[in-house]
Amino acid sequence: MDRDAEVFQSLAEPTRLRLLNILRQAGEVCVCELVDALQLPQYNVSRHLHVLAQAGLLEDRRCGKWIYYRIAKDLKPYQRAVLRALDELREEREDFQQDEARASRRLKLRRDGACCLGLGGLRRLLKIREDGKAEEVQKSKS
Repeated sequence: MDRDAEVFQSLAEPTRLRLLNILRQAGEVCVCELVDALQLPQYNVSRHLHVLAQAGLLEDRRCGKWIYYRIAKDLKPYQRAVLRALDELREEREDFQQDEARASRRLKLRRDGACCLGLGGLRRLLKIREDGKAEEVQKSKS
């Protein structure tokens, strides 16, 4: 397939737009942090990340058992322009805003700038209410 067509085809999926938005805002993010932010199964998030990486929009790096993704550094000017267009959508898309809020809470749990909780880490530490607000889970005293 034509590489440029592959880029545009990779953007034709709302979940991929949500992933790119978080990566544009947060920089390098671990798969498990993305899973918590988007509230989607890990296999689903990984599949979408793979499509974006195959299109040349993302780079990854492994650090122990964690895989971190970021926007590729060597993008063509038109690819950068397309990604900048996501910034214009941020104010209009409620899903972007909710994802960013969850990602922000999840990223605050890092130790020394690295993911340390694995999948479901945010859910273990916070109870996410249906309205999207978080409450700290009280630890039971034994």
